[in-house]
Amino acid sequence: MPEFDKDLRSIQQARQMVLSAREAQKKWGIATQAEVDRVCEAMAEAAFGAAERLGRMAAEETGFGVPEHKKIKNQFASKSVWESIKDVKTVGFIKKDEVKKLYEIAWPMGVIAALTPSTNPTSTVMNKILMAVKARNAIVVAPHPSAVNCCVETANLMNQAAVAAGAPDGLIHCMSEISLPGTDELLSHKYTALILATGGGAMVRAAHSKGKPAYGVGPGNVPVYVDRSADLEKAARYITNSKAFDFSTICATEQSLVADLPIASRLKELMQAQGAYWVSPAEAELLRTTLFFPDGSINVKSVGKSPQYLGVLAGFHVPDSARILVADLQSVGRDEPLSREKLTTVLGFYIADGWEAGCERCLDLINFGGRGHSLIIHATNEDIIYAFGLEKPVFRIGVNTMGTLGMIGYTTGISPSLTLGSGGVGGAITGDNIDVHHLYNVKRMAFETSPPPEEAFLPGRVPSGSTQVPDYEALEKLVRETVLEILKSQ
Repeated sequence: MPEFDKDLRSIQQARQMVLSAREAQKKWGIATQAEVDRVCEAMAEAAFGAAERLGRMAAEETGFGVPEHKKIKNQFASKSVWESIKDVKTVGFIKKDEVKKLYEIAWPMGVIAALTPSTNPTSTVMNKILMAVKARNAIVVAPHPSAVNCCVETANLMNQAAVAAGAPDGLIHCMSEISLPGTDELLSHKYTALILATGGGAMVRAAHSKGKPAYGVGPGNVPVYVDRSADLEKAARYITNSKAFDFSTICATEQSLVADLPIASRLKELMQAQGAYWVSPAEAELLRTTLFFPDGSINVKSVGKSPQYLGVLAGFHVPDSARILVADLQSVGRDEPLSREKLTTVLGFYIADGWEAGCERCLDLINFGGRGHSLIIHATNEDIIYAFGLEKPVFRIGVNTMGTLGMIGYTTGISPSLTLGSGGVGGAITGDNIDVHHLYNVKRMAFETSPPPEEAFLPGRVPSGSTQVPDYEALEKLVRETVLEILKSQ
C-alpha cells in the first residue's frame, strides 16, 4: 500500500469522519429525549471518572498548566456542564405558548466541526461533545497539534460510553492526523453544518472565513479593578490564586490589575502574602522580551508555565514560594508588551486614583486586545459596580469572584462553558457563553391569533403606467413607420 503524505492523510480522514458523522446523525436526529439524556449522562459520568487521568495526560503532552487544576476543569466540563443542561429539552416541542398559540420545536444543526485549543484540550473536548450530542448533533473534533493524543483519548472514551448507552457508532469523532489542509477540509466540507471554534485568533478567523455558521471566541485581555471599598483580603487571595490556576491558561484569567490608589500598597502586601512576587524593573524588561516577540506575538515557550520556569527562561531568580509574577506598569499598548494578554503566570499592576480613573485604565486594557470578553471588579460600593457593568464593552462582568472560574460559570450563575463569545465588538456572533441552546435551531409553529384585514381580500386597482399590458399592434405600427421614415431620408 502506498505511503501518503500527512496532509493527504489528514484530508482523507476529515472527509471520512464527516461522512460517518452525517450517517450517524441521521439516526440520532430521531432519538427520543430519554435516549438523548441517557447517552449524555453516560458520557458525562465516563469523562468525570477519567478527569484526573486525562488532566495529567493533557499536562504531560502539551507542557502547559497544572495537572491537578486540569482535573478540576475536566470535572467542570463533564459533571457541571451536564448538570446545567440535563433538564433542557432538545427533542420535539420545547416551548408552548397557549396564549399566542406559538409552539417551538428543536431541530438539530447536523454535523458540528469543533476546533479545540492546546491550553484546555480535554476539558474543551468534553464540553463540546456533551453540548453537541445533547442537541442531537454529530461532532468531529480537530484538536490542536500539540494536544492530539489526550483529545483523541477523551473523544474515544466518550464515544464508547455513548455507544454502550445506545448512541449510533460514528456520532463522535476526533481527528488524529492533523494538518492545516485537513482542518480546512473539515471546516469547508459540504456536510459540515456549524463550526465551533475555541483557540487562538488565527484559528477563529479561519473558522469565520469558511462561509459556514460559526461560533468563535475572542482574545481575553481581562482587567481586574480593585476599588477602595473592596474586601482586600478576599481580593488578594482570589486574584493571586486565579492567576496561578492552571498557570493562567483559561482565557478569562486576570491579565492586569488596576488598584485604587488609597489601597494599592495594602493590596500589594496582601498579594505578596499569597505568593505574588513583584519583579524589579530590570526583571520586567527581561519578561517583556521573553514572553513576546518584537511583532507582539506570544512566545509559546512561555505559555502555561510556573513563575520559576519563567525565571529560568528569562534569566533571573524566582523564589520557590512565588505563585505568580507581578510587574508594575505605567502604560497600555504596543510599547508595553506586558499589557497584552499573557497566557502564563505574569500579572500587570497599575495604580489609578479613584474609580473613574480605574474605569478608564480598564477601558484601555479592554480595547488593547480584550474587547467583548470579560472584566472583574472587587468592590462593595454598588454604584461603582453598576457603573462598571454599564460602561464596559465586555459581555461578562465578574463581581468579587475569580476571573478564571467565575466567567466559565463554575462559581457564578453564568452558563457553564469553556467557549466564551466576545460579541460583535470582539468579532464574534454572540457574547454568550456557548451552551446547548446555541447548537440547535428552533422551528416555530404559529396558529392564527387574529384575522387578516378585509382589505387583504379585495382586488386592487390596476395602476397606470408600466404595469399595464402594452399594445403590441400599436408598437409594431410605430416601429414600421419609424423605419420607413429613416429609409426615405436616405
